[in-house]
Amino acid sequence: MIPFEFYRVRLHLRARGPLRFPIPAANLLRGALGYRLEDRQQDYARWFRPGRTPEGGPAPSGLADWPRPFVLRASHLDGTECHPEECWSFDVHIFAREAVWPLLGALAGAAERGMGRGRVASKLLRIEALDLDNGGTDFSPGSDEAPTRLVPPICLNLAHTGQRADHVSLRFVTATELKGRASSAGEPDFTTLFARLRDRLGNLRALYGAAPLEVDFCGLGERARSIRLVHARLDWERAQRRSSRTGQVHSLGGFTGEADYEGDLGEFMPWLWAARWIGVGRQTVWGKGDVRVIR
Repeated sequence: MIPFEFYRVRLHLRARGPLRFPIPAANLLRGALGYRLEDRQQDYARWFRPGRTPEGGPAPSGLADWPRPFVLRASHLDGTECHPEECWSFDVHIFAREAVWPLLGALAGAAERGMGRGRVASKLLRIEALDLDNGGTDFSPGSDEAPTRLVPPICLNLAHTGQRADHVSLRFVTATELKGRASSAGEPDFTTLFARLRDRLGNLRALYGAAPLEVDFCGLGERARSIRLVHARLDWERAQRRSSRTGQVHSLGGFTGEADYEGDLGEFMPWLWAARWIGVGRQTVWGKGDVRVIR
């Protein structure tokens, strides 16, 4: 058993006015969350801009920029408009138990304060704790009990089940951008894809989980080199955001589509299944890098 725990939560809201969502919609949510957390400097530094251990030491493996302990999933809202009194929802996946209550409270508060042009407010209707099969349990947003006692963690097992797999098809549901070696056509070779996924899971577990993952990272990476990309059907999406603070424009683009891989994939399958929930590549906090096993 190689456990990785996280919390999957859906917030349901009702818009009090016309609310327009950009592409990606998660950029609007992230910005509103950041403004809200600025009122709580300790939570802002710990969960929104993390970068140092509580003891002041360096991050694991000399990591300069810590991954945030959450990802927002709101791609279904991209480019849409919510009319007054219309309901809308989005998901957040949280990787640190202690971050559940601060993040949910800040997201609800950000919606109540208002977001988007005109600072349109939305009323929080309910919070739903989801499992992997989309089964949900509601709890009252006004409950005095901490959500960590109401939202059960989901536990993924990254250990090899012993099941054989020699072919897998992946769908890159949202824009995915990988740093590292890639083919001349810019296609996602498995070595790079798995390296980014392996390191992200390892860092999230080391920084926010019970303890670092006890796996042979180097050995996994070496064996990943034997997996072949045999076919890819990809499109490139272009999106960007402008920082309201610095005025800088940042790319939020990446590729979407499907890719087929062949080789001895059995030990990699639990990690690939996990990519759907944690994201892989750059800017996962916006919901980029939503990768799913489809065959």
